[in-house]
Amino acid sequence: MIYLHKILPSFVLPIMLVIILILIGLIKNKKKLIYIAIGLLYTMSTPIFSNNLFKLVEGSEYRKPISAIDSADAIVVLSGMLGINEIGDLTYIEWGDPDRFFGGIALFKSGKAKKIVFTGGKMPWDNAKKTEGQVLKEYAISNGILAEKILVTKDVENTAEEAVAVKELISPSKKIILVTSAFHMSRARKLFEKQGFEVIPYKVDYKTSLNKSVGIMDFLPSAGNLELTETGIREIIGRLFYLIKG
Repeated sequence: MIYLHKILPSFVLPIMLVIILILIGLIKNKKKLIYIAIGLLYTMSTPIFSNNLFKLVEGSEYRKPISAIDSADAIVVLSGMLGINEIGDLTYIEWGDPDRFFGGIALFKSGKAKKIVFTGGKMPWDNAKKTEGQVLKEYAISNGILAEKILVTKDVENTAEEAVAVKELISPSKKIILVTSAFHMSRARKLFEKQGFEVIPYKVDYKTSLNKSVGIMDFLPSAGNLELTETGIREIIGRLFYLIKG
């Protein structure tokens, strides 16, 4: 199922959409479709498009200070920030977006909960023996958190599985502080609430700025902005999927 979740959205994401339009244009000898494909590629690769799309996905509320966050039974930090490479007996960790980890650690050290939970993110195609949660537990201990205060869920492949796994691990605890990327929070919160949790959201890892002025650079395309657009569209598709699924 995880393969379908990852593969099917690709057909409506920018790169595949552009490729399909160009192929149809070449096969049908319709230059108009090729021009449309080029226009779409340009538009979706510009900062002014990708940033505005992503602002809609992240929401208008910016990161809250920890002092404004209520206490809860547990802090739950979702996976999705590490690359784990195992070469021989050595393990190399590549950080993508460490904000989730450090946000969770800061909340815990501020006394917002008595336990912190890391989810055991691990995809079927990952060859590493350790899950992301197991690695994050080791980092948390090195940051001064007692091992007995740290919980790690079983292996999970997506956000829905994370919510179920956390419920199995800490039930009957109900009130949690959920730590994840701002663009991911809306969908994650709904999935955890579906499992009966009272969720206090703590958004981190913002990709856009609220007060950025528009300049000529915002109209110059780049691969980075195309990736941002793709991430935003993928998240919208994920929300629609769970909305339809109920």
